[in-house]
Parts: sequence; structure tokens; C-alpha cells
Amino acid sequence: MLVLSRRIGESIVIGNQVTITVLEVRGDQVRIGVDAPREVQVHREEVWQALQEENARAADTADRARRLVARMPQAARRPDDGPPKPPG
Repeated sequence: MLVLSRRIGESIVIGNQVTITVLEVRGDQVRIGVDAPREVQVHREEVWQALQEENARAADTADRARRLVARMPQAARRPDDGPPKPPG
């Protein structure tokens, strides 16, 4: 890990597209600004972790759904059947 010291108003440039600037320091809290293109995702670490966990759960759910569909008889999987009809 590269460790850098910066003062308020000073920046760090990552690659050619991302600039991180120290905006404010209050006690043990540092406020930073991130200037990056829209296509570059920027998240606080705890938000990123939550997104990763949610993506893993979604992938697991999709995988289970695919396995269930694969086990269904072919006749039950025909898309042209339409929605089930109510009884009566």
C-alpha cells in the first residue's frame, strides 16, 4: 500500500482520470473530494462491501433458479403456454 501525506487543498492523482482532494480535517475525520469520470464507480468501502455481498446473493439465486429450471420437465418449460388459467 502506498501511503501519502496531504494537507487541506492538496490532491492525489490516480491514473489520468481520478483526482482525490483533501477538503477538510476535523479531529479523526477527513473529508475528501473525488473527481472521476461518470463511468468510474466510486464508493465508500462499506457500501462497496454491501454491493459485493448483494451481487453474490443475486448470482447464487440466479444459479439456483437455472438449476431448478433445468430439472423441470420440458413440457412445463414451454414459453408458449402462457400464464396459468384460474380454476373453474
